[in-house]
Amino acid sequence: MKKSLLALAVLGAFAGVASAQTNVTVYGLVDAGIARENGAAGSVWKLATGVQSGNRLGFKGTEDLGGGLKANFQLENGFNLDNGTQRQGALFGRQAWVGLSGGFGSVSFGRQYDPLFIALDTIDPFDTGLSGATTNLMGFGASGDVRVNNSINYTTNNFGGFSATALYGLGEVAGDNSKNRTYALSGTYANGPVTAVLAYSNNNNATNTNTTKEWLLGGTYNFGVATAHLGYESEKNDAGVDYRDWMVGVSAPIGAGTVLASFINKDDRSAANTGGAKQYALGYTYALSKRTNLYTSYAHIKNDSGAAFVVGDASSGGNAVAAGNNSNAFAVGIRHKF
Repeated sequence: MKKSLLALAVLGAFAGVASAQTNVTVYGLVDAGIARENGAAGSVWKLATGVQSGNRLGFKGTEDLGGGLKANFQLENGFNLDNGTQRQGALFGRQAWVGLSGGFGSVSFGRQYDPLFIALDTIDPFDTGLSGATTNLMGFGASGDVRVNNSINYTTNNFGGFSATALYGLGEVAGDNSKNRTYALSGTYANGPVTAVLAYSNNNNATNTNTTKEWLLGGTYNFGVATAHLGYESEKNDAGVDYRDWMVGVSAPIGAGTVLASFINKDDRSAANTGGAKQYALGYTYALSKRTNLYTSYAHIKNDSGAAFVVGDASSGGNAVAAGNNSNAFAVGIRHKF
């Protein structure tokens, strides 16, 4: 007992020194609900985890170095709330980076989000979560992870509402620097009721035999009574994938709640021309406080004869369907931020 108390005292002393030098914030999010997903093997009811937003525990901090220069870091762990297991395959698989910021903007090094995903999240009325997540049909369908390992990220400061980001992910394959390499660019304008984004991501596979290229153009406009959401994306790779996707959506506050709706059309431009799909989604969130909200959502994907896209959410990849079959999912739950 005495050893435990002594250990806690020592840890507390170190924590006090650290907090005196660096402003560190501990934060997190817990999200759980009930979901019903259909699939090739039939429908399933789940105790869903991270439906609206992925569960996380994070640490972020800033140290003032003087002269406007700051040191910054962020470590973020993802986990499943239903069974306590780890997500993303790493202790800090959601984010892990350190960097500097100042009058030049900010530069950071580590595992970070692809700027195209951040742009997509900005214009999605579902914030890339719930059953209506835009990522069910748009963004990274062929290139995989929305995060980039071994990445260097530079973001400008805000100039009258405009900012830009450039990211380079080193492939770290000996003998060929282009293998497993990612580079991405984005520009964002946010001023008053208008938000506009333009982003590009280029990802090579581990053998440099397939490159995925994605363009995204989109925006939102807040009319007061409701916000309109629009997006257009081009997705191509060397294996013959060729999609044109567009999304139209709306989010409308009603009292303490918000109604969400979107429609996505995924147009297959490849030689087969059978891999397209359409998604219809409807959702509702209700704020119990600034940190806690209830939610519900439903989405339906109508697949073309050669497509097998499924309705997922912020954490679930959905229930697999056979090519040409439709997919739908319903969820209701609660999210708390701390």
